[in-house]
Amino acid sequence: MPQVTSSVRPFGAVLSAMVTPFDEAGELDVAAAVALARHLVDTGHDGLVLNGTTGEAPTTHAPEKAELIAAVVEAVGDRAYVVAGAGSNDTLHAVRMAEQAAEAGAHGLLVVSPYYSRPSQAGIVAHVRAVADSTDLPVMLYDIPGRAGVRLSAATVDELGEHERVVAMKDATGDVAAAARGIARTGLAWYCGDDGLLLPFLSVGAVGVVGVATHVVGAAFARAVAAWDAGDTAGALRATTSVQPAVDAINGAGFQAVYAKAALEVVGVLPRRTVRLPYLPATDDEVRDVAAGLSAAGLLDGRPDGRHDELLAGGSRHDAPA
Repeated sequence: MPQVTSSVRPFGAVLSAMVTPFDEAGELDVAAAVALARHLVDTGHDGLVLNGTTGEAPTTHAPEKAELIAAVVEAVGDRAYVVAGAGSNDTLHAVRMAEQAAEAGAHGLLVVSPYYSRPSQAGIVAHVRAVADSTDLPVMLYDIPGRAGVRLSAATVDELGEHERVVAMKDATGDVAAAARGIARTGLAWYCGDDGLLLPFLSVGAVGVVGVATHVVGAAFARAVAAWDAGDTAGALRATTSVQPAVDAINGAGFQAVYAKAALEVVGVLPRRTVRLPYLPATDDEVRDVAAGLSAAGLLDGRPDGRHDELLAGGSRHDAPA
């Protein structure tokens, strides 16, 4: 277990909901995943979230999920927390995912409210408790009404926060005022779930971020958190503002997994931007837009390993799965 966090930050301060790399045929690319995980930890991350929505969890299968967790834990588990998604609208399936993640060596679980089914708040509580009770791993709740179709009520968060293994919240509601109230009431470690809201969330007591643009702006966000911790709010603002064009480029259209893979290909961290249906790979025009955002943020300066010149000129390498 990494010695990089405290009880205040049970899963670190800067985490990415890591994309899942695929090869030309659309199969899990473990070597690329390990290389990506090492790159992220080397550039400011002290935690990673695997098998979330950005990791295309709805289209990866149980053996792939376990293999990915085991490989990443082996590669970086001594330097960063590895949190595994255990999200499903089938409670028994979510329990199996949690058990499998624990067996594969994960350090914690990310548990989202059951999506699409839109259960009652009492149903959400029962679902999360079943998952949390299935292993000894600490749990990060995940509130994302835009995808789940239902928001966790304050009473639900309070009740779940009393569970001994529920220690954190990933908040993707965009509601900073509600986050402030939740932090004050529950004492949970609160993580911003939207890249662009890191500083507002820190200002009300959040401890870090679980992001997507963090795949390429993790170093800047790590500087921002360190500056904030030191009382240097101006430095924190400079760090986040400097990379805002990249944050906007990756998050603007709402297809974060697609655009994060495109960004990682542009900077030369991933060899390709293959995704699985129902996602489609970023088009060359979309890649150029992403590259423009990265360039405006200064993230392409002095990167001879990247493929941005070729991609900006119209090159394409977005192998579709066979």
